[in-house]
Amino acid sequence: MVLSKIIPLGFLSVGIFLLVQIILPVISFQIWLIGQKYSNNLMISPSSPKRGQILGVSVQNQQTFPAFVSATSRETPVNFNEFSLTIPKLKINQAPVLVDSNDLSKGLVHLPGSALPGEKGNIFISGHSALNKLFSLKSVPFANLTNLKKGDQILVEALGVKFKYEVFEIKVVDPSDLSVIAPSDPQGRYISLMTCVPPGLNYKRLVVLGKMI
Repeated sequence: MVLSKIIPLGFLSVGIFLLVQIILPVISFQIWLIGQKYSNNLMISPSSPKRGQILGVSVQNQQTFPAFVSATSRETPVNFNEFSLTIPKLKINQAPVLVDSNDLSKGLVHLPGSALPGEKGNIFISGHSALNKLFSLKSVPFANLTNLKKGDQILVEALGVKFKYEVFEIKVVDPSDLSVIAPSDPQGRYISLMTCVPPGLNYKRLVVLGKMI
């Protein structure tokens, strides 16, 4: 009799625990969103011109995940396959970023055709987020991207050369908004980090923008 009561109670406890793991990140994101709006740190972009189409970029489903896919090829081949990304605030240390890759299943990827480290333009990097990193089956270095604020540093290293960027803007955009690929101005050197929000869900995209300093 006792066992027949303990087993259902155990299943109920596990179910509640798993439900909390899903709900809490979503609630935390909504609280973060409200706080960012009130502090004027966030720009909500409902529907911008799709300038990214000029670069041969489209939004395609990859295993039910709408992702930016670029068919752009370079006139001059890149002589390195990856570069490293360091974000001290998030304790990300020299995370590898695959150059000119559309395959998000491999980790952080650099959008084909976007600027390379040190170049004029916009280095565009995408990565997955997760409801809970403990239960994720994939690498999720951008799971805490919402913790970044204006003034935080983003460091990039390629072929032994280091570049430093500073966060100056944070956006939440629709998954189909390709305008975030374009740099803020054609002569500047920028970096953009993009992931899904709320964490692990596909409703919106969080884009953190940095400028070389």
